[in-house]
Amino acid sequence: MTLTLYNTLTRRKEPFATLEPGKVKMYCCGVTVYDYCHLGHARAYIVWDTVRRYLLWRGYNVRYVQNFTDIDDKILNRARETGSTMEAVAERFIAEYFTDMDRLNVMRADEYPRATHSLDGIKRLIHELEHKGYAYPSAGDVYYTVRQFPEYGKLSGKRLDDLQAGASGRVDTQDTEAAKKQDPFDFALWKAAKPGEPAWESPWGKGRPGWHIECSAMVRDRLGDTIDIHCGGEDLQFPHHENEIAQSEAVTGKPLARYWMHNGFINVDGEKMAKSVGNFTTIRQFLDAPNGLAPMALRLFVLQAHYRKPIDFTPDAIASAKNSWETLKEGLLFGYEYGKKLGWRVEETRGREEAGTRGEEKGESAIQNAYEERFQEAMDDDINTPGGLAVLFELAKELRREANILVHQGKTETPPQELEQQWGTLVSLAAVLGLEVEPLAETIEETGGLSDGEIEALIQQRQDARKAKNFAESDRIRNELQAQGIALIDTPQGTRWHRN
Repeated sequence: MTLTLYNTLTRRKEPFATLEPGKVKMYCCGVTVYDYCHLGHARAYIVWDTVRRYLLWRGYNVRYVQNFTDIDDKILNRARETGSTMEAVAERFIAEYFTDMDRLNVMRADEYPRATHSLDGIKRLIHELEHKGYAYPSAGDVYYTVRQFPEYGKLSGKRLDDLQAGASGRVDTQDTEAAKKQDPFDFALWKAAKPGEPAWESPWGKGRPGWHIECSAMVRDRLGDTIDIHCGGEDLQFPHHENEIAQSEAVTGKPLARYWMHNGFINVDGEKMAKSVGNFTTIRQFLDAPNGLAPMALRLFVLQAHYRKPIDFTPDAIASAKNSWETLKEGLLFGYEYGKKLGWRVEETRGREEAGTRGEEKGESAIQNAYEERFQEAMDDDINTPGGLAVLFELAKELRREANILVHQGKTETPPQELEQQWGTLVSLAAVLGLEVEPLAETIEETGGLSDGEIEALIQQRQDARKAKNFAESDRIRNELQAQGIALIDTPQGTRWHRN
């Protein structure tokens, strides 16, 4: 099977071929650290984390770099509002970013370069652009000459003739600023210092970099002239990524990235999420709301839509995601709930599967290989996570059915060894999508802190009370267990139990 990815640059799916065999250089545009992350950030970083995880599962050595923009007007405005400094605001919201992403099980990047730590590379790149005739100084600012780059617009499909002046994004379009430009389409590479703002020395005077040049410099410094995958939200396609291409390729003469990937927008009740329309929600507000989702349920919700399609947060969709996660969670917990009863060595199974090894490498059953092959077939088609999830749900539902049979009949229809392979496959493939459970935490939450051993001890106490015809005590123990989500089933072979 061949992995294919949709390339925004060519507007078609293409077979994935890396610059170096077996190695992937991947850059993701990170957040501007002036506020808490919102649901749009949740979608983007869950998506790119999943792409990275899948490439690792497919056997690639992935170097994943994601920047922090820690120089920006929005950060400076927040510092003024709070009586703080740009550095303090940036440090605070970098920490908050990690808090949110850890809850969503987003893996840490291999490196998080910051604009403030990349100034030498930024100034060097601006100097090279100026030397090659793609940039010019003007009253302390430096601007990129857009019309000098003939391929401008090749990523977004936009033509300069169709664009309005001032569309270059995050550039001040006041008359004083416009007067400095040779062309209205030119955008700032370096901005002259303003009174009271942080500034750095440069050949053009004290100032700070423009937004677009930061990523071009960080990609080049950390990953080289050309990378395999450059990714980000659909809103970054123009002007940010378009400007990155113009800056980088004008200097190197090489493609900045072989594959450009973009995730779709977030909609709330059919309308694009935006602060201006009042439907803007942070990740933590959504997770902690009474009608919100558990972190893994939110991750599952994001992955139930293809990454390039818009995704709509509605009450019905949220309720459906909750139910879907409960189904998948039951499957993921199957081994911890019933593995010992079936004679498994659960931790060995979990450790082997979570190591990310493939069924064919372990010599596992044809059944397990069949699930993995179907999962790979879906994911190889431009990271089709809905198709991959269909395989997971099939496994989870089968395990749930077997759990019900085991609880009520004391044995399963499927041989325990085959169930162990199915559960191990589910755990392994779910981990590729970043969907994981912590069994101890789940058990404590669902049973009020009762371990399996404590439950068994209470059941024994109930049996002793029944033998002594102390039915009041027997009923008390049953009611206590029921209050903590434990259902008891009395059979001729003894009392069986399960968590509701």
